[in-house]
Amino acid sequence: MANSSDVMEKLVSLCKRRGFVFQSSEIYGGTGSVWDYGPLGVELQRNVKEAWWRAMVHERDDIEGLDAAILMHPRVWEASGHVSGFTDPLIECTSCHRRFRADNPEVAGKNQCPVCGTKDSFGEPRMFNLMFKTFMGPVEDTSATVYLRPETAQGSYVNFQNVINGSRQRVPFGIAQIGKAFRNEITPGNFIFRTREFEQMEMQFFVEPGSDDEWFEYWKAKRMAWMESLGIRAENLRFSEHGPDELAHYAKKAFDIQYKFPFGWQEFEGIHNRTDFDLKRHQEYSGKKLEYVDPVDREKRYLPYVIETAVGVGRTILALLVDAYQEEALEGEPRVVLRLDPRLAPIKVAVFPLVKKDGMPERATAIQQALRAAGINSFYDDSGSIGKRYRRQDETGTPFCLTIDGQSNEDGTVTVRDRDTLVQQRISSDSVIDYVRTRIS
Repeated sequence: MANSSDVMEKLVSLCKRRGFVFQSSEIYGGTGSVWDYGPLGVELQRNVKEAWWRAMVHERDDIEGLDAAILMHPRVWEASGHVSGFTDPLIECTSCHRRFRADNPEVAGKNQCPVCGTKDSFGEPRMFNLMFKTFMGPVEDTSATVYLRPETAQGSYVNFQNVINGSRQRVPFGIAQIGKAFRNEITPGNFIFRTREFEQMEMQFFVEPGSDDEWFEYWKAKRMAWMESLGIRAENLRFSEHGPDELAHYAKKAFDIQYKFPFGWQEFEGIHNRTDFDLKRHQEYSGKKLEYVDPVDREKRYLPYVIETAVGVGRTILALLVDAYQEEALEGEPRVVLRLDPRLAPIKVAVFPLVKKDGMPERATAIQQALRAAGINSFYDDSGSIGKRYRRQDETGTPFCLTIDGQSNEDGTVTVRDRDTLVQQRISSDSVIDYVRTRIS
């Protein structure tokens, strides 16, 4: 079901209806390929980022965190090659003035505009830089030009020595950060897959030259295992190696982790051997020494090689949603369910009073407040039949539903219903927090 031809249309509808993702500025007609994360979407996003941060930083002693600024000195992007090389070939229809990537399948090798239908209307291709420009300060001239960063990685490179000095780390070690990046994509699309404003989870691992191949294989395996640990089915994941003609100018080797989206196999994480390109360039352009000096053998100096892991938050969320989305029949009725890993589910538990009387709402409210006080995101719902309430929570991925009924008043127990197995069991209301915690950790 997850890869049927209409799943994207259904998923986009669900995301809007249930408060996962909205189009930005929708009441004004929307902003192209820019999206807002709603109440449930922001919780899912936060859970994904926290899972990544825990795996990459908190569970390791060789990776440090960083939060570099979005606005950086413009020379950073000259050194990185983005000013001169971060470009796509662009062609324009001389009739309707719409612009397209020259390698877009709609226009490549064709002589007709796909928008207005005019034939032989394309001009010569020209290169288009994907960075957003703006100006710093009150004067708008070239001397005040700055860029919205197209990636977070450069912040790690320019802070390489700062992190070493502040943390006393030794090579090999990594710098991890999560942050916004911006690319003026010519042909964005596929919902939140390719957007102009997005968030990245990137880690730059600095290693001694000569050990880079070994570390590259280590991080390849580590990152694939993490993706599978999120509950993404292994048959929907694969590695894809960049061929010689596909390698970026800085890369010695590169692999993508691809997911089988409804629109085909597409990358959502990259693992790259960037060699010493970035540190070498920043050393050259800044005039500052960025060599690593071995603290034991002070004569041993070198520019470390970098193994990079870079994954998009939005693309990861889309893969999780597609993989979790299922339609099935339950007691003759259709059921849509998001089988998200409980650790990632926006709402962990929903609390229902069976009826709005006999003290049930008060008991349910007390349990829900206790869950929230314990840091467990929960949701209270007393509207409609129990069956309808279950369906609403299934559709948003809530793994557990608690029902307070007449027996709760007699013996202090509640019914817990599991989203995936549909098994219902009675537990003490005093054990609800421990029950949920053990299943979402």
